[in-house]
Amino acid sequence: MSEHGGERDARLADYAARLETLALEHGLDFDPVHFDMVPNSFMLEIAVYGLPVRMRHWSFGVRYIHQLVRQHMGHSRIFEVMFPGDPCRAFMLEHNSLAENTLVTAHVLGHADFAKNNVLFKRFMNMAGSHILEQSAARAHRLEAALAEHGQERVEAVLDAALALEAHIDIDQPLHRPRYPEYAAPANAPAPDAFGERYARLPGEAEPPEPDTRRQRAPLPPHPERDLLWFIATYGPELDEWERDIFLAVREEAYYFHPIHACQIMNEGWASYWHARLLREAGFLPSELYLAALKSHSDVVRPYAGGQQLALSLNPYHLGFAMWEHIVERDGIEAARRIMCEEDDFGFIRNYLDEELAGQLDLFVHETRKDGETRIANRDIHAIREAILAPKYNYGAPSVAVTLLKADGSLELRHDFQHDGRGLDLQQAERVMEYVDRIWRRPVALNTVDFRGVVRTLPARKIGF
Repeated sequence: MSEHGGERDARLADYAARLETLALEHGLDFDPVHFDMVPNSFMLEIAVYGLPVRMRHWSFGVRYIHQLVRQHMGHSRIFEVMFPGDPCRAFMLEHNSLAENTLVTAHVLGHADFAKNNVLFKRFMNMAGSHILEQSAARAHRLEAALAEHGQERVEAVLDAALALEAHIDIDQPLHRPRYPEYAAPANAPAPDAFGERYARLPGEAEPPEPDTRRQRAPLPPHPERDLLWFIATYGPELDEWERDIFLAVREEAYYFHPIHACQIMNEGWASYWHARLLREAGFLPSELYLAALKSHSDVVRPYAGGQQLALSLNPYHLGFAMWEHIVERDGIEAARRIMCEEDDFGFIRNYLDEELAGQLDLFVHETRKDGETRIANRDIHAIREAILAPKYNYGAPSVAVTLLKADGSLELRHDFQHDGRGLDLQQAERVMEYVDRIWRRPVALNTVDFRGVVRTLPARKIGF
């Protein structure tokens, strides 16, 4: 805990130590957590950039202004930002009250427990490493060197393209992966078969045919490739090494952020459940501080803002907290821990959001008509689950894959409109294609369909630097 002097900070440090002890007694298991007090401006930058130090880009400035406006309108308040790792790093606002930062401490311990034990977090942490802040700072340093050597216009164009494709990774592939084999397997080459080989030479068995040793180049890619960042960085015909480095850096950060995105409801709900429980059972907290913290808890997990009586957007804290309370009450804390370890939001919502709880929470699917009228469209539990999960598919981006790299270096992409389920904004797609064209520097085409179901091919317009 960073010391800033004064009785208030000393009391917070004491409460934090006792809360950690209480959390361990309840079976929470987490890596060490380092807390830092920061001003609101720095906290806002962390929330917008996603990391304390990250590669500079104009889009983060746009996000900063948007977040600032939301904050001034009372629609968004940031209590803390926590980064999983060993150690975990947590930032809290220095102007928060003692009660608020006590709640934040308990909340972060819940996050740390989740990050260490959830299978998706563990898988991606093993790939991306547990020192993301140091790695991000090193990448930012390399970007500054590129800016100094190649100029803002060239570097920014590469970042434009990489960040436009930030969501287009393949989470089923490892972070560090080799290039595709250059040559295809011979047409009649036998597939490895350990069982068959054992008996192939028995008396009376026919001799196997001689394999065809002629080597043919493998198609590239051998199957639709959804990891656009990796493919462009690996096979871009005219990319310099610093350009490939930027693409791979953005890809690595996307891998780091994936479990945070894919487990948001579970993770925020788990942290909220534990901050509520730890504060409730922390007999060492003064009653007035506990009541003030309870008020902050209510603000965090309420289903909707202010005087609204109908929630048209989902508060992940509210839904996750309610689901964990429901599971613990029905099945016990050990069952809840097993679910926490094994699931992501997809399994969590589909398997554990039942009709009883959805009714209690008054969940529904709504639709807005062309005249602006919004109405309840569906209360079916399956429709509710899929509506909650829809923004999470493929990082919220359309499913687009590389289908062919031709001999002349031209590239073909395909939007999987039959299985995508979200359609494609053609205007936005054209803009992204411009970014891709700047980097690929050979003809690029994207095959999709428009809203009428008519097949469309979007060629990138040549822009250059």
